[in-house]
Amino acid sequence: MVKKSMNSSRQKKSRCSVSDRTFPLLPLLAFLALAFSPLPSQAEVVRPAPNFSWLTASASPASDKDFRGRPVVLLIAPSPSTWAFRRQIHQLQDVYQRLSATKAVCVVALTAKPGTIRSDIPFTIAQDGPSIAALYGIKKGFAIALIGKDGNLDAISSSVLAGQRVLDIIANSFVSQETLRRD
Repeated sequence: MVKKSMNSSRQKKSRCSVSDRTFPLLPLLAFLALAFSPLPSQAEVVRPAPNFSWLTASASPASDKDFRGRPVVLLIAPSPSTWAFRRQIHQLQDVYQRLSATKAVCVVALTAKPGTIRSDIPFTIAQDGPSIAALYGIKKGFAIALIGKDGNLDAISSSVLAGQRVLDIIANSFVSQETLRRD
């Protein structure tokens, strides 16, 4: 009888050791399956930017959809004379040469009163500033929105962004990163 109990304990040990050996392999196999599975070639637009429009120099209507494939910097302000608007213009002028290399389009939506924008940067003036501000959830004051090449709203802020921060957000969008990847 003693021999029988020893055999049964050995069998139990061997069963336990077999399952102990296979258990660590399952997470490893799952990791390898995920690591080597193909990645999607296109990312979905997670937060699509609301559409807005303006009149071109020839008085024909244009839309932000016309600029797909180019980043858009949208400034929303009550007037061009507000401190935050002027400060943001100054930040953008400091990096405009690099910003223009990204083929970014700069758009202004004035919500209260029109005015002269004093800048070397060519801005497009949006047609209906108050409705654009409402689309972006801006009730009053200043805001900057950065729209990626794919139409994704990459950033929106009610405070002034440093020029380098604007460049970083544009450079780190999915479309920009995808073009830099090697196949």
